[in-house]
Amino acid sequence: MARIELPLYTPRYVPNGTERAIIETSKGPITVELWGADAPVTVGNFIELAARGFYDNLKFHARKPDSVIAGGCPTTRAMGPAQVLAAVQGVIRGMHPGTGDARYTIVDEWETNPRNHHGRGSICTAVKSAPNSASSQFYFSLSDQPEFDEQDTVFGQVVEGDELLDALAIGDAIKGIRIEGADEAALAEAIAQETPRPETPKETMERLARERAERAAAQEEQV
Repeated sequence: MARIELPLYTPRYVPNGTERAIIETSKGPITVELWGADAPVTVGNFIELAARGFYDNLKFHARKPDSVIAGGCPTTRAMGPAQVLAAVQGVIRGMHPGTGDARYTIVDEWETNPRNHHGRGSICTAVKSAPNSASSQFYFSLSDQPEFDEQDTVFGQVVEGDELLDALAIGDAIKGIRIEGADEAALAEAIAQETPRPETPKETMERLARERAERAAAQEEQV
């Protein structure tokens, strides 16, 4: 089966540079200063997803000691904490935390971000192997990791609740994310519109059938 190409999305919400995200976790709240002036696409996307409730009840699905704690995968929404851990350990088949996305991707901004340094408390995009493959997943950096500076976009910094980064574990929940300092009218207008998505297999087959019918009709007219 061919790999599905996800559409590239430019968020409609343009950050004003003063937004903060209060990430309510099962271990407590973490406040993040968002760097909208330095990574506007990444921050705009994160704010839109948070405002849509996309992150509500997702679970942290990966943790590497002294490295990262990662979340934002929609695959984990309907899973309990124990299920997430068991799936990560390979005990449960058919569930793959860490593979989900928002059905689109955004551009990388690590080259243009003057503050793209992975330090303790940085919030960063999680990308796949290809360029411009970030979507909804993110991670908190638990230490200085300059090896990621030319790979993942840093789009904010923890300013309150840093101690919780050491307490978070695989399976802990993101109860919700509240955005402070946003232009509420502009954000409401942005999330009222649909985001792009790839075709479903059914839609692809229907489109191909229409195109075949149109070609056949055009050929008949030429006869």
